[in-house]
Amino acid sequence: MKTVKNDASVDAFLHGIDIEKRRDDCRTVIAMMQRVTGEDPAMWGPSIIGFGSYHYTYDSGREGDFFVTGVSPRKQALTVYIMPGFGSYDGLMAKLGTYKTGRSCLYIKKLEDVDLKVLEDLIAKSVAWMRENYNA
Repeated sequence: MKTVKNDASVDAFLHGIDIEKRRDDCRTVIAMMQRVTGEDPAMWGPSIIGFGSYHYTYDSGREGDFFVTGVSPRKQALTVYIMPGFGSYDGLMAKLGTYKTGRSCLYIKKLEDVDLKVLEDLIAKSVAWMRENYNA
């Protein structure tokens, strides 16, 4: 697995983001995730800022560690990682604003496009679910 926790500097990574708006949005989400998790940010792989960790084991026997929640300032959109996915959060998603989703990725072009309180609630519910279900 390429996305593993490492000792790279989060601040240095943020400083290297070319798009100032994306950098500022990422810092806002990082502060939000710190409040929710009570954890310090850490680099996972070359471009994801993750919080906390959990251990998983697949039915195949493959196992590993991954972050509980995280954010990445991709060029196309800010990517927020909601690890349980979005199926249980229809009510929050309806109030969130403008976004796209993948399996566990929430893609946000600009933070102004979403309700920050709803985003923080979504992250908090996701983190609580991960802690309950993965002893994270």
